[in-house]
Amino acid sequence: MNMKIAVIIGTRPEIIKMAPVIDEIEKRNIEYILIHTGQHYDHEMSDQFFLDLDLRKPDYNIGVGSGSHGEQTANMIKGIEEVLLSEKPDLVLVQGDTNAVLSGAIVSSKLHIPVGHVEAGLRSYDKTMPEEINREVADVCSRMFFVPTEESALNLIFAGIDPKDIFITGNTVVDACIRNLEIAKKKAKIPFEMNEGDTILTLTMHRAENVDDPKRLQNIVDALMELDDVTIIFPAHPRTVKTLKKYNLFEKMENADHIKLIKPVGYLDFLLLLSKSKFIMTDSGGLQEEAITLNIPCMTLRYNTERPETVTAGGNVLVGAEKEKIVDTFKNILNNPEIYSKMSEAKNPYGNGDSALKTLDTILKLFNENKLKIDVPEDIMRIKTRKMAEISENITVEDFENSNDLEVRMVFENGEVLFPHSNLNLNGKMVLFDNFKLT
Repeated sequence: MNMKIAVIIGTRPEIIKMAPVIDEIEKRNIEYILIHTGQHYDHEMSDQFFLDLDLRKPDYNIGVGSGSHGEQTANMIKGIEEVLLSEKPDLVLVQGDTNAVLSGAIVSSKLHIPVGHVEAGLRSYDKTMPEEINREVADVCSRMFFVPTEESALNLIFAGIDPKDIFITGNTVVDACIRNLEIAKKKAKIPFEMNEGDTILTLTMHRAENVDDPKRLQNIVDALMELDDVTIIFPAHPRTVKTLKKYNLFEKMENADHIKLIKPVGYLDFLLLLSKSKFIMTDSGGLQEEAITLNIPCMTLRYNTERPETVTAGGNVLVGAEKEKIVDTFKNILNNPEIYSKMSEAKNPYGNGDSALKTLDTILKLFNENKLKIDVPEDIMRIKTRKMAEISENITVEDFENSNDLEVRMVFENGEVLFPHSNLNLNGKMVLFDNFKLT
């Protein structure tokens, strides 16, 4: 059987993280179309960016540009629907938590085209973040969930997703860093003069909760002024610069000898800069992943994160927007080689760079078994009865399900929730399961 995949992307992080998946699709000679929603509409974010990453140009560019969330989403839904009706793919792949993901997932589900959500299951549990709404809605519409970690898999189980539709693949950010750093070493350049022996802290800050709040912004800037043990490189987004000027903070930073305010740089240049940094400070989600992948201690200017695994692993610290917390945490990491070493050597929770391979293996297996097609359920008249029981025999999840006509939803051991892997031994564990009976 021949397969056709539609890949939907809209922002730079999506393109970066889907590049390894696209590589795998091409490696296996699978037919695919690339749909770019065009949120990033200048030359750098469109044609040139695909060339920089050694990717082919998109087959479709919907070109929605900027606008409100509602306007962007409406235009994307209209444009994506037209393409999917024309191309009739067997599967749609979306990545992450953008408006492109939201739109692609909604349109595909309405057209009964299965959706594969790459980097599914992330949760910040902060409903003021538009990304959180996008994640939740996309997951309702998806057929396959390619999650980076067991923790993100459990998030989906708690939301009622069938464990058999969840596949723990790691995160393609690892694949992308490995892939694109090699390209960066050949094509990129550091966009400023670096002095021998400079200790670099790369800073990014763009989230509204930081840059639009004068008190939080003042606290962060005051903290940065005290971090004069390092050279802070700050590729400042124009919107952030505008806000810094509005609150009379830009000149203060510009005149600080240890802070270099530079214009935003291309992805490859930025990746090369990261690889030469000793510290990262950010409010970006994706950069938390890249930091632990590149073995660089990260301080996150937020009070919550949808990447809690980086904190649990020990490579990331949430410092919020309090001056004392930022300064004390930085000084502690800088002046304590044991702490620095522990953070930089933290085990990467997102895998070792084979996420795209695992993702395509799963897709092909399901497609070849004819399990991707969306039909009316044959067992729609079977009533599910949810029960819990303690298991006192050596039996795996798969054998327990097959011998009892049920589906295991959650497994508990000593107060901990475990993902119900098919080969997990249930002896001595509590199991929550769906039992069936015909009406």
